Amino acid sequence: MRVLFLHNNFPAQYRHVAKKLAEKKKNQVVFASHRAVEKIPGVINRLYKPHREPGEKTHHYLKTTESAVINGQSLFKSCVELKQKGFYPDIICAHSGWGPALYVKDLFPNAKLLCYFEWYYHAFGSDADFLKDSQLNLDDAARIRTKNVPVLMDLAHCDWGQVPTYFQASQFPEIFHNKLSVLHDGVDTAFFKPNPKAEKKFGNLDLTHAEEILTYATRGMEPYRGFPEFMRAAHILMKQRPNLHVVVVGSDRVAYGKKLPEGDSWRKRMLKELDFDESRLHFTGLLPYEDYVKVLQASTVQAYLTVPFVLSWSLIETLSCGALLVASDTAPVREVVRDGENGFLADFFDHEAFAEKIAYVLDNEKDLQHVRDAARQTVLDNYSHKKLLNRQLKLIRDVAAGTLPPTEGPTAIPDHIQPLAPK
Repeated sequence: MRVLFLHNNFPAQYRHVAKKLAEKKKNQVVFASHRAVEKIPGVINRLYKPHREPGEKTHHYLKTTESAVINGQSLFKSCVELKQKGFYPDIICAHSGWGPALYVKDLFPNAKLLCYFEWYYHAFGSDADFLKDSQLNLDDAARIRTKNVPVLMDLAHCDWGQVPTYFQASQFPEIFHNKLSVLHDGVDTAFFKPNPKAEKKFGNLDLTHAEEILTYATRGMEPYRGFPEFMRAAHILMKQRPNLHVVVVGSDRVAYGKKLPEGDSWRKRMLKELDFDESRLHFTGLLPYEDYVKVLQASTVQAYLTVPFVLSWSLIETLSCGALLVASDTAPVREVVRDGENGFLADFFDHEAFAEKIAYVLDNEKDLQHVRDAARQTVLDNYSHKKLLNRQLKLIRDVAAGTLPPTEGPTAIPDHIQPLAPK
């Protein structure tokens, strides 16, 4: 089988399936992306770059669409060279939204297209208006709706789609549910595993002496992932608990949501707002996986917050490590975390209640092994890439062979997971 993977970043969600497919010499696996900082044996990397940025005078509703079109056009030109060299994929697996899948079916009309969908945008009832300072007008609503243009193009012409969670699937128009499989990409449970003896050293940070460690790990530091609420809760806890150390993993930037002016950041804002004992507040930046997993394993409590949006891998990785998790009581989290069983939930907006829940877990952590065990079991049962890999490969084989609907779907969205956005 000849497989073409398309994603701006290599290997992203396709790490495990690309590696497994490449292990068979009869398969040809090509991965087109903007960058490839690692190598998977047997996978041919094809790098390409968009030839320009969206124009300054482009209508602001269409910035995202133009970016996707430029990306798709650049990918198309790169794939012309692949075709000239004799590579004709049986199936194309593409991440939707950024544009790489927009035109490949025109170049390879006989190939099947399996798109990985993460999000369908709504102005109201979902992520965009969730935060208390959200002040959306009708112009914002029109702009946000228009962001779906490249997603809708992919939904219309793909042969099948994959969505990682039921909540994320619920955001897509119901008319498309019959061509979407809910199938998470999974995490490596052999790597993200409990280790009670984990070294409390993360990069240049040595917390061997720390009695209690509260951790927070996301890509950036932004309201979408509850960074301000976490910092306010951490501030309360550090005042109450003189032996508590707080570790924040991630970049000092906004990865999701509204950008801040140049030179400003939410880290700067929170340090200015709150008087922390900075000898016990540690910002590590992004960490190599070998250090990141130690943060999860060594933490006394890991905090995770999110608006109703794409669920972070870090939540699943935390549970896989058997860590004690206190997370926001929001829809994507409730799909995975059951309060008091495999983790704990608290109101996203109530930082005092969040601090109180974390304090409870800190006080009782020696009696909560059953919660740690349940967290680990949740991932082993539902989110282990080892368990999901065969299902993902079967989905690819079914779609490549034209077996539609495939064995893996469509999957009905459970009744208790309701779309937040108005229909």
